[in-house]
Amino acid sequence: MDKHITTPITKETAEALKSGDYVYITGTVYVARDAAHKRMTEALEQGEALPFDIRDAAIYYMGPSPARSGRPIGSAGPTTASRMDKYTPLFLDLGLKAMIGKGKRSKEVVEAIVKNHAVYLAAVGGAGALLSKCIIKSETVCYEDLGAEAVLKIEVADFPAIVVIDSYGNNLYETASQAYCSGLD
Repeated sequence: MDKHITTPITKETAEALKSGDYVYITGTVYVARDAAHKRMTEALEQGEALPFDIRDAAIYYMGPSPARSGRPIGSAGPTTASRMDKYTPLFLDLGLKAMIGKGKRSKEVVEAIVKNHAVYLAAVGGAGALLSKCIIKSETVCYEDLGAEAVLKIEVADFPAIVVIDSYGNNLYETASQAYCSGLD
């Protein structure tokens, strides 16, 4: 089912999304990869605040390429989400509601998604040039020294993704594989 959602992502919005739904996201999304996640975790351990309000936020695991003239960002494809798994339960406990990436998540992340009524969404890998067309604004929030791994704040319009893990723990990667394999019998 196609659903249009806006950020911030509320608990009610997350709970309305089901594994397999196609979503189109409009609003503010933060971009952060493993180096930024590590730094944010270290900041929390030192009693510092995060560089943005994580409550009800969406984080896109993406490494942007340089913007071409007249564009806010270059190619903007997803990166492998499992690299953030060791940090994710903490951020979910702090109120993060949606993550966008590609690939499987650990059991601990799935449990934290369910516990915190959040969702994991997949963007299509290899389609970074097309996905960048949905990004209408981009600005660096912090950690500029990390280059492509700096935290960005992007504004998106109808950014396409698929609900992989819903707030109830249903996992499209598992159910789709089971459905495919059962069709082979």
